[in-house]
Amino acid sequence: MRFWRPATAILCGLLAVAFLPSAASAITGPELNASLSKHAAGLGPASGVLVKNVGTNQELFSLRADTQLVPASNQKLFTTATALVRYGAAATLPTTLRVKPGVAVDPATGVLPGDIYLVGGGDPTLNEAGLQQLAAQIRQLGVTHITGAVRPDEFVFDRLRGSFDSRFKVDFDLAGQLSGLAFEHGRSGSAKRAGKRLDALLRATGITLGAKPRTGRAAVDDPVLATIQSPNMERLAEMTNVPSENFIAEMLVKDLGARFGSKGSTAAGLKVMRKTMSDTIGIKPRLVDGSGLSRGNRTTPRQLVNLLDEVDETPAIAAPFAGSLPRIGHEGTVRKRLRGTAAASRCAAKTGTLIGVSSLSGYCTTPSGARIAFSIVANRVNSGGAKKVEDKLVKAIANYDG
Repeated sequence: MRFWRPATAILCGLLAVAFLPSAASAITGPELNASLSKHAAGLGPASGVLVKNVGTNQELFSLRADTQLVPASNQKLFTTATALVRYGAAATLPTTLRVKPGVAVDPATGVLPGDIYLVGGGDPTLNEAGLQQLAAQIRQLGVTHITGAVRPDEFVFDRLRGSFDSRFKVDFDLAGQLSGLAFEHGRSGSAKRAGKRLDALLRATGITLGAKPRTGRAAVDDPVLATIQSPNMERLAEMTNVPSENFIAEMLVKDLGARFGSKGSTAAGLKVMRKTMSDTIGIKPRLVDGSGLSRGNRTTPRQLVNLLDEVDETPAIAAPFAGSLPRIGHEGTVRKRLRGTAAASRCAAKTGTLIGVSSLSGYCTTPSGARIAFSIVANRVNSGGAKKVEDKLVKAIANYDG
């Protein structure tokens, strides 16, 4: 289980020693149960907790673990796990420049006849640097003039810009518009903006064009002249879970639909997620989006722990998935929590927060080396107060010496 980023390997080693619990702070199984029972009561009746040793399959603590609850951003665990299961950790999402069959650069004149298609592949991270790379690749082919235009193609996805919570209209909670050719986090509007920017970058390299950018559609087998790749799926999962990034989560849902479902839509992607959760994990949460923004999502602490357990026992994705969770006390949405405690060297977890909702699910490694999966989900609470209770629960789990 990989909790540490490579750049902080030395620091992590020091932290592991510095925060190693003393014999006096380590607690036994009965002491853990007593502590969790005491503190979990503070979450109220619309809550559930499950703590499990995934190595021995022993449930260490359970309280209303089968209660259907709104998970908030713990929903992203289903999204990123499905992406890793379906794509694999090393997979990437391409953005390509294509031409129609038979079109080629004239080596004598550098002329490329016709249009050039900027085809989105659902990369949620496409930015200026990526378009610069594409422009440079075209220049390296010896192109000096394109007789047609840049034709941006976003048709890998449908044209709905938001998620379930905004009725699929532009959703300000996503801080960008969903598109198969999303540029600069989808903040630049439609794919037309990406086409205009590529046009400008091509011209900046000395390439002239015969027409202004306009939307177009390439065929899936049209020849590729240039391509760039997104970060791999392991990195995209980390970029989703560490800061709790709604935009990337919803883009991944549509990517799943485009690649493994009927089309690049939220509905198709969710269908892929439901099937993956059912067939691979054996759970059936209610999924209406990928980010957890909607209160229509429902799951239980047991389903979340089952997900954590099954993924942890799947070698190909166990480390990438665990590594996508922010380290408590160090980064992301948990960077200010439980600093200076055993949890800061032993635990990583995904947060969830809406008005009246708080959740925290992840892994701890105990002083004896046991792997513990836990899920805490609370509804109808003051989320700030609930997080204080979560911290007490996680602190106890991190000190468990079973």
